[in-house]
Amino acid sequence: MTLTDQPVTRAGGLLPVEPALRRLTVLTLFNAFGNGLFFPLGVLYFTRIVGLDTTSVGLGMTVAGLVGVAAGVPAGRAADRWGARRVGALLWGGCGLATAAYTLVTSYAGFLVAVVCVTGLMMASRGVMGAVYAEVLPVASRVEARAYLRMIVNVAMGVGGACGAVALQIDTRGAYVVVILVNAASFAAPALMVRALPLAAHVVDRAAEPEGPAGSRWRAVRDLPYLAVTVLNAVLVVHYTLLEVGLPLWIVERTDAPRWAAALLMIVNCALVALLQVRVARHASQVPSAVRAMGWSGLLLAVACAVYALSAGLSPVWAVVALTAGSVVHVFAEVLSAAGAWTLGYELADARAHGVYQGVFGSGMSAGMMAGPALVTVTAIRHGSAGWALLGVLFAVAGLAMRPAVRWAQRDAWRGEPAAS
Repeated sequence: MTLTDQPVTRAGGLLPVEPALRRLTVLTLFNAFGNGLFFPLGVLYFTRIVGLDTTSVGLGMTVAGLVGVAAGVPAGRAADRWGARRVGALLWGGCGLATAAYTLVTSYAGFLVAVVCVTGLMMASRGVMGAVYAEVLPVASRVEARAYLRMIVNVAMGVGGACGAVALQIDTRGAYVVVILVNAASFAAPALMVRALPLAAHVVDRAAEPEGPAGSRWRAVRDLPYLAVTVLNAVLVVHYTLLEVGLPLWIVERTDAPRWAAALLMIVNCALVALLQVRVARHASQVPSAVRAMGWSGLLLAVACAVYALSAGLSPVWAVVALTAGSVVHVFAEVLSAAGAWTLGYELADARAHGVYQGVFGSGMSAGMMAGPALVTVTAIRHGSAGWALLGVLFAVAGLAMRPAVRWAQRDAWRGEPAAS
């Protein structure tokens, strides 16, 4: 059995084999539970408790998202210079403090400052944590380990969301404040754990090597092949907003399905992702298999869009059946896309500058998820079947275009880390 064949969890159990992954599991559980707890009531706190206008809150979150996209690359460069674990700890600690500041917001100006800080730090930490994974996880099991952590995120956020529903039912300022402070602690506690993560052997060995030329430190921002892969992945990650924004609107405005169908689709998604992500990642941990995964993801997303479109005009029962079938296809596309993206994001990067490369890749994902709600609304929600068709074509083209983009990227011999034996 090769290293790439070894599972990250023990046979017959869920405990990770790698010591670093065990610690990452604990801090991920903390943070994902807190995020899940706060997720269903964040906007309601600012509108119902603080008393802000819904439109103003949405605008503030958009501004915060733009700041977060811009922060990804400099945060990644900082990780390369001062260490991903140190920078990651500072970013997560900052997230905890800024989240706690939500309890002090009494005006729109205060909200804007707080939400820009929280969102900017969270989105900046996405690429930095990618660099942390590159530093502490063995190359051979890194993609599967990220899949395992994603499963942990799904489960923990689901539990957190259920607890958050209790606070929603209580619907008092005190209940909201407790949730906010627990979420703040979910950043602060893991921030203390990140710096203690042990470096992987390949990073320790590389530490003795001379640093690359100064130009390589910022190479990611002008690395056109890598940027092309990043943009194509950004198009594919728009699918996340289908579940969060597009389908709830589609169900309410365009189908006869009951409103609870949106919750059903979320449950189906979380359950299947938890079951499938690790298994799929084991088969997409090399560049060729990752390219195939991305291609299939684009095609399956196109199929899912077509099935979603069919739900319009059906009876309530058959509309739910069609939506559920589409969501199952969607899940397979999602786990393929995630696994393929993790592999390509690492293997096509300069191993001497993982921070800035993961910052670029993470910023691309953030930009795709920011643009997603508007794109889905303008296409599927406004134009129905024709809009779904346009989305499907966009996904399919992005997935299939990965192959020539990756070939372009592989022409540079310096890419990637040494292959595991």
